Amino acid sequence: MEPVRTCVGCRTRAPRATLLRVVSQGDILIIDEGAVLPGRGAWLHPTRECMEAALRRRAFGRALRVSATVDTQTIEQYPFRNKG
Repeated sequence: MEPVRTCVGCRTRAPRATLLRVVSQGDILIIDEGAVLPGRGAWLHPTRECMEAALRRRAFGRALRVSATVDTQTIEQYPFRNKG
């Protein structure tokens, strides 16, 4: 049975292999493509719509339990695909 995670953007559950893991190092968000970086992770569909929804809802700070504002610049520059 494959592990299931919840996307912080659209809030739907999906197999872990179909999602990207995002971690916070300091106050910077980093995409952990290998899912091996230490620390708490947030999971996200690799689509622009889910990324924008997560940023709009400020979901990364809550999911990663970071009290300071996080720098989302690296995530916004990631080559997400469009849904569909």
